[in-house]
Amino acid sequence: MKGFKTFVLRGNVVDLAIAVVIGVAFGVVITAFVKDLVTPLIAALGGKPDFSGLYFTINHSKFLYGDFINAVIAFVIIAAVIYFFVVIPYQAMLERSRKEPPADPTTKKCPECLSEIPKDARRCAFCAQPQEA
Repeated sequence: MKGFKTFVLRGNVVDLAIAVVIGVAFGVVITAFVKDLVTPLIAALGGKPDFSGLYFTINHSKFLYGDFINAVIAFVIIAAVIYFFVVIPYQAMLERSRKEPPADPTTKKCPECLSEIPKDARRCAFCAQPQEA
């Protein structure tokens, strides 16, 4: 039991559990956004697309391929919404937050005494050793 407790309380497991819970909540928000805002907008522009009534029957078994088409369309719409409203803004935010690379160093270490000297110095100010160009 002690090993199980250690496993469960390890940081990775707790972080993963939190990520799953937040991911499910985020998925619900995105699904509601698509269902309540994006799909009615598409329906207003091109008529109400609903394929759930499409099916075929073989030996009294009903194959609802219209529901599958609806699920595929919903998936594509959700993926597009996530890409355009989450991924692209997130990538833009990361690009803005990236820091400039550090400036070129203005000093170097003397190979003899390890003192910091100007990069263009021809002799060390501390030990008077000649420096390579």
